[in-house]
Amino acid sequence: MKTFADHILSFFKNLELNIDLPHEIEVMNPFKDKLTMQICTQFYKKYYDDNNRRRMIIGINPGRFGAGVTGVPFTDPIRLKKECGIDNHFQQKQELSSLFVYDVIHAYGGVKKFYDDFYITAVSPLGFTKHGKNLNYYDDKDLQNNITEFVVNCMNKQIDFGIGREIAFCLGDGKNYKYLSKLNEEKKFFDKIIPLSHPRFIMQYKLKKKEEYIQTYLQKLNS
Repeated sequence: MKTFADHILSFFKNLELNIDLPHEIEVMNPFKDKLTMQICTQFYKKYYDDNNRRRMIIGINPGRFGAGVTGVPFTDPIRLKKECGIDNHFQQKQELSSLFVYDVIHAYGGVKKFYDDFYITAVSPLGFTKHGKNLNYYDDKDLQNNITEFVVNCMNKQIDFGIGREIAFCLGDGKNYKYLSKLNEEKKFFDKIIPLSHPRFIMQYKLKKKEEYIQTYLQKLNS
């Protein structure tokens, strides 16, 4: 019987975005890198090699210094080694969102407990860049419109891993939540989607209130 990890890794290996991209936008697919897939295999076999039912946490799309490097959402190379015990040879560069997410993970009860209960993904599991900088899918309307079929297919495939459909959580309570909520109304992925302020927003603009945001996360994740 395939485990949750087996489903995830097969999904990553077969990720393709076969669309015409708007001018100067490029796809970032970390799973085409052999080393990244080796790291992903270690991570998911360590924390997801079971058939637990999990709830989904949905970000925007991978960034260049977190999942765009490691393949693991909101897990930069430093957190991958220090928190998850997975040695790696990536440049040990930290990513702000990863810092916050792992503060939440610690407050929740630790890495094992958190990953036993949750699966983190993104509206688009593949990232985007423009002029060498991160690009969120919703920052280009043509891109947002063009990836909808890809997003729907990815969401359906991931739900089949063993995702609870009563509640999901959206990282980003603005444009990401608006897009995902509208899509959910049409496709009925989940009964309810609960928004959470995006980790990067918190770390950049609300750092003094970080502990308050962590408690808000815990309250909602435990709902």
